Amino acid sequence: MSVCKSYGKDKVIFATKEDHATPSKVELPESEPRPGLILENGDINWNCPCLGGMAIGPCGNEFREAFSCFHYSEAQPKGSDCYEAFSTMNECMRNYPGVYKQNLNEDEEDENGAGVASMIADEGAEEDDVDDAPVKAESESKAVATKTN
Repeated sequence: MSVCKSYGKDKVIFATKEDHATPSKVELPESEPRPGLILENGDINWNCPCLGGMAIGPCGNEFREAFSCFHYSEAQPKGSDCYEAFSTMNECMRNYPGVYKQNLNEDEEDENGAGVASMIADEGAEEDDVDDAPVKAESESKAVATKTN
């Protein structure tokens, strides 16, 4: 038999072995599926943790403009019509290096925005990437360590 005591706002329950021997009768409600980046209606979920807070930072408006442009783009390659939006976002990010340092390429020194164009061009190429490196046979990849005295 369990004992329940109240201490101010806290309630302490002392349970016995017999209390834990019976299965719980508590029924939890069905959990709702969490939406991903793209909602069922095709809209962008700006609250998705996968965006890493980019939509709410100091360049949140610029990020949302560029990302929306890319998402809804019908140009080929996808997003190639979003150069201006990505350039604006990139300029804003450069004004806040403490916040966006990890998002800016260190080697992106030219002022003509080639880095932004390459981001757009690389986005569609991810599915087509093929690893051209030769595959080693299993016997070649296993190394045996020997100890010599």
